[in-house]
Amino acid sequence: MSEVLQVEIRETRGKHVARRMRKGGNIPAVLYGHGQETISLSLAADALETALRHGSRVVELSGAVKENALIRELQWNTWGTQIVHVDFARVSADETIEVTLPVELRGEAPGLKEGGVLEHAIHEIKVECKATSVPEKIKVNVNHLELDQSITVADLVLPEGLKCLANPDDVVVQCVVPVEMPEEEGEGAEMEPEVIGGKKEEEGEGDETK
Repeated sequence: MSEVLQVEIRETRGKHVARRMRKGGNIPAVLYGHGQETISLSLAADALETALRHGSRVVELSGAVKENALIRELQWNTWGTQIVHVDFARVSADETIEVTLPVELRGEAPGLKEGGVLEHAIHEIKVECKATSVPEKIKVNVNHLELDQSITVADLVLPEGLKCLANPDDVVVQCVVPVEMPEEEGEGAEMEPEVIGGKKEEEGEGDETK
């Protein structure tokens, strides 16, 4: 069931108006798509944040307009702590859409007990699905991942009706031996120049007295 968001028509525009709106707990928005006019809207910030926490990508707009809409784009403030604008795109129930979903790892890889580390290479992935069947995220089970093994896009277990648009050969996550930094060699290499560095310091001290 889609989240229902109450929206109002936004009659006036501009930075000052938007700033006052946000101070009042609302967010400016636009609705577009399907060859229809673009409508300026506003909605409660907490209602949108709740929908996002629930993983909703397609919502039902109610109030000033009654439409099913995809949350197409969110704009955040400079610090990434507050949504300042949202773009809604009209969708129909039987429409196929493309969305980008987060990739979440689940479980514990056996390879970690062998001294390996997980390299999570792909954190988001583009998929195609029905507008009414957009999952919250793509879950990747790593409980079988041994050392020197990987999970590619082709290995992903996807919900029914969902098509992944990424390269099948791309590695999503792999368990590898951690790369050791040549600390000892680096320390040894630094010890020899220390004597040379000492001379430079003496020269520097001489320069400061000028």
